[in-house]
Amino acid sequence: MTRTTQEWQAADAAHFLHPFTDFQSLARKGSRVITRAENIYLWDSDGHKLLDAMSGLWCVNVGYGQRSLIDAATKQLQELPFYNAFFQTATPPAIALAELLAEVAPPGFEHVFFAGSGSEGNDTVVRMVRRYWDLLGQPQRQVIISRDNAYHGSTMAGASLGGMAGMHAQGGLPIPGIEHIGQPYWWQHGRPQGLSREAFGLQAAHWLEQRILAIGPDKVAAFIGEPVQGAGGVIIPPATYWPEVQRICDQYGILVVSDEVICGFGRTGSWFGCQTQGFRPDLMTFAKGVTSGYIPLGGVLVGERIARVLIERGGEFNHGYTYSGHPVACAVGLANVGLIRSLGLVERVRDDLGPYLAQVYASLADHPLVGDAETCGLMGALLLVKDKAQGTAFPEALEIGMVCRGHCFREGLVMRAVGDRMIVAPPLVITRAQIDEMAALIRRCLDLTLADAQREGWLH
Repeated sequence: MTRTTQEWQAADAAHFLHPFTDFQSLARKGSRVITRAENIYLWDSDGHKLLDAMSGLWCVNVGYGQRSLIDAATKQLQELPFYNAFFQTATPPAIALAELLAEVAPPGFEHVFFAGSGSEGNDTVVRMVRRYWDLLGQPQRQVIISRDNAYHGSTMAGASLGGMAGMHAQGGLPIPGIEHIGQPYWWQHGRPQGLSREAFGLQAAHWLEQRILAIGPDKVAAFIGEPVQGAGGVIIPPATYWPEVQRICDQYGILVVSDEVICGFGRTGSWFGCQTQGFRPDLMTFAKGVTSGYIPLGGVLVGERIARVLIERGGEFNHGYTYSGHPVACAVGLANVGLIRSLGLVERVRDDLGPYLAQVYASLADHPLVGDAETCGLMGALLLVKDKAQGTAFPEALEIGMVCRGHCFREGLVMRAVGDRMIVAPPLVITRAQIDEMAALIRRCLDLTLADAQREGWLH
């Protein structure tokens, strides 16, 4: 279907309600219409080329245009486009992918519950955690503790688990039984106190213990966290944080849930982010990178501690989705995980691309606007500050991140702004030369943002 950009925008405004969008504002401005993609690049309906430094929405780990994934979907659509996993039924792709995921997961994960997205996966976590404690004769263990500024999806349970104030303000959230503690963001909490990152990591972990004791350990079911907070701005916790969280949860017999929706499938230089951060979860939510976004798929990897109780004591688990184990999605997942393996992407991120991105980001730290630059694998964040020496923030009303993001799109770069943090998570197939290309675009956009700040007097 051939239309002009203006025709696409008019139809979009007339019919398509976008996620996380001010509908009136978008209708006035007109949406950006993406029409094709290849490798790490996108093209819009006006023919403008963009380097996609966000992997779509943190998901296109193997890049665009991978023939093996396209062929896997086509073949499965021809053989069996759909059948459900209800009524004691399974399909070969779902069985094979569950088997493969158990193979690449950390030891102790032998079972998979499939969903259609990360949000559905985290809803499943809530049901599964509470069912587990009920079967063990501790039904009072209902409370799940999460963190401020965390993102765990936008369904009722997922948005409740998340710690985004803007989401909680709409819809009467969070639902009962969800508690939040502070995020392990050193720049926000540790630096003002003069704490080292290591000391702050221990302090932030102890916030969890304080909340457990306030609630009562016998009422707490689980703690959930992203190994690295993605949508919150690539908040990389100090190295001391997760091991201390693990110790605390072990001490009080509380389940640990790792939300791997962003961090899974090589993003941090390990198959899963919990391996990079050094903790041992009981449940792992996954989505995005499992199919590199080619087809929607999500789910939960279930540790044997929980699986054995559900299987041996549980009877019927009254939970599931029409598309749990969708055969086409699972076929693409099989091809995608196989491609990640054959290309050695996890090892490339760990040994080559991740260290190189860290080196490049260290060089960007010299920019007058950059107060902090940090990376974990192929995730990176630049903190924009008004005064480097003092670490003074720009006034929130200026939306300095959005100013920079506007320059990014105009200069051919997809880079996300989260408040005053500019973040990237490029496809794992990116090369060193393309990282250099991305860094040059980032520096160009920082320079343009600095020029705006100087011209408008924002630095005074």
